[in-house]
Amino acid sequence: MSNETRDTVFIGKKPLMAYVTSTLIQLANLPAVSIKARGLSIGRAVDVAQIIARKTENAGYTIGEIKIGSESLESQDGRTRNVSTIEIEVKRNTS
Repeated sequence: MSNETRDTVFIGKKPLMAYVTSTLIQLANLPAVSIKARGLSIGRAVDVAQIIARKTENAGYTIGEIKIGSESLESQDGRTRNVSTIEIEVKRNTS
């Protein structure tokens, strides 16, 4: 493992505010953080980005580039299926 600071928050099943807090902590040290999710967690990732952008307007955080895609995963029954993915960049305003 490298010692460099992580700039990505992976969204899972934890409470929403846990991801908001984690992202804000990283944004205190970094100019931009990526929020990544796939499948059913995509909605939670969008919520995290929106909370940060709207509730911290005075702190100057905005939503940057948004990437969507899909990954091929093997399901438990052995079949390959596609799972949607999203990556949302939240960044500090430079102005």
